[in-house]
Amino acid sequence: MKWFFAIFFSVSFVFLTIFGINCVYGYFFPMKYKEEVSNASTSFDVDEAIIFSVINIESHFNKNALSPKGAVGLMQVLPSTAEELSKEIGLSNFDLKNPEDNIMIGAYYISQLCDRFDNVETALCAYNAGPTNVKAWLNDKNKSEDGKTLKDIPFQETRNYIEKFRKNFKYYSSKIK
Repeated sequence: MKWFFAIFFSVSFVFLTIFGINCVYGYFFPMKYKEEVSNASTSFDVDEAIIFSVINIESHFNKNALSPKGAVGLMQVLPSTAEELSKEIGLSNFDLKNPEDNIMIGAYYISQLCDRFDNVETALCAYNAGPTNVKAWLNDKNKSEDGKTLKDIPFQETRNYIEKFRKNFKYYSSKIK
């Protein structure tokens, strides 16, 4: 077994020496669809780093991603949510597998959640667990002391989501000038 680790670390060292650490970061933190992200960021006043982070967490930039719950595309938007939000932004004919449409609808949804919850991480909890759950958590003094931020997130999936968001946001914020 020792030989396996020796070979693995040797190959890893050679790979990093040849291709550099940016290649590794580029795999874990891609920055595809820059124009679409920039347009949505400007349209709905959502930080590009937030949008890139959500896309990376939700689909790892797979425009054809489909969740077991039926969420579609880069930002994993539910068709029912997209139907409602698309009307609000005047996007009458949309395709959730189209990166431009998906990012516009997803960014708009994040902007609405940020307006509603006054806190990015709380808004992203709502993006992941649903606004109804988050509203109930904020009304529970054991989960929120101020009714705006969560000190306890009951769903493990949502706790993990926020941890991933923090790591992604830190990276993407450092790359966006």
